[in-house]
Amino acid sequence: MNVLLLGSGGREHALAWKLAQSPSLTKLYAAPGNPGLAQEAELVGLDASDHATVARFCEQHDIALVVIGPEAPLVAGLADDLRTAGIAVFGPSQAAAQLEGSKGFTKDLCERAGIPTARYVRANTIEEARAALSKFDPPYVLKADGLAAGKGVVIADGIEQAEIALAEMFDGRFGDAGAQLVIEEFLEGEEASLFALTDGGAILSFGTAQDHKRVGEGDTGPNTGGMGAYSPAPVLTADLQRQVLDDIIRPTVETMRAEGMPYSGVLYAGLMLTDTGPKLIEYNCRFGDPECQVLMMRFEGDLAAIMLACARGELAGRDARFAGDTALTVVLAAKGYPGTPEKGGAIDLADAEASGSKVFHAGTSAQGGSLVASGGRVLNVTARGRSVGEAQRLAYEAVDRIDFPTGFCRRDIGWREVEREKTRD
Repeated sequence: MNVLLLGSGGREHALAWKLAQSPSLTKLYAAPGNPGLAQEAELVGLDASDHATVARFCEQHDIALVVIGPEAPLVAGLADDLRTAGIAVFGPSQAAAQLEGSKGFTKDLCERAGIPTARYVRANTIEEARAALSKFDPPYVLKADGLAAGKGVVIADGIEQAEIALAEMFDGRFGDAGAQLVIEEFLEGEEASLFALTDGGAILSFGTAQDHKRVGEGDTGPNTGGMGAYSPAPVLTADLQRQVLDDIIRPTVETMRAEGMPYSGVLYAGLMLTDTGPKLIEYNCRFGDPECQVLMMRFEGDLAAIMLACARGELAGRDARFAGDTALTVVLAAKGYPGTPEKGGAIDLADAEASGSKVFHAGTSAQGGSLVASGGRVLNVTARGRSVGEAQRLAYEAVDRIDFPTGFCRRDIGWREVEREKTRD
């Protein structure tokens, strides 16, 4: 079958890399793609915001499946318009994508469905937000309601810091995404992620991972879109995974279906493992970035076929096979990220992929025959090993073979689990 993949980041490069290995694939197109993704797919000049043109391309090129990588086109309703044109899509409808498009929507759904999550208050004005602070103890968790590229969360240690942050958020710090806010109870515990595929009825567990959101080592500094990840996440034991599926994922899918918004695609649950059990932090309606990179390194099935089954409502009876080892990815970012990144820095990857490592392109472009940085998160350097420690060592060995003078990375991705492995040894 012919497949069209939409997106241009590291997540999409990883999806393209795995889709290109699918026995069921005939031809893979990608739009707009990036220089790394061009090694896996034919790049085409499509704008995902022009729904009619995307649909026309699908009809002209006999596209059997469209895979929508990023969240913004899903929230904008691209999947709905393509389905109306008779084209199968991996990704939720606009109504279902509210699970990511509005944090308030998700919190209200959790309340209706009895899904464990942090106590919260929604605020439409700065006055409401300031009043809500009195209902919580510090640190205060302040979230922009809408899409903010993974950076719409502020954790304020004290009331003065919280009030300054609220003023900035309502003053446009996160653009339209911050027009409404959610103020939450701060949850203690360790974060982890569980992924599931669903066609609106059947649910298939699709791996676990742990991300590193803070820009600095030891989980310090501002939040980013993610500075690295590893999979699987041993902290999410088999028992905890069953609990998450039973108490969080399944009630979500069933409630969405009952309320006329059946969810189809990947459901990415960001979790806090508290003393009283797993609680939902947030949902994403697409694969995480950089979690997707480590999931794809371990996935052993036909990705195109399982995505098509999900799109057609034929997921029941399918399984998901993953390698038993660990994959770990390190994000190389441009100096200045997560603020204003330094673009145009030269990159040399000539010796990067020795020892079985894989470099996924996230924010690169070709300039005069050379590779340069064009975004904040630029490369995802990914390796597999028998343990988190081994995968970490191999990934950083690959990082050190890359010549990218204007780039930087955290040097401690996977640190919690590496320390636990040392204790077990």
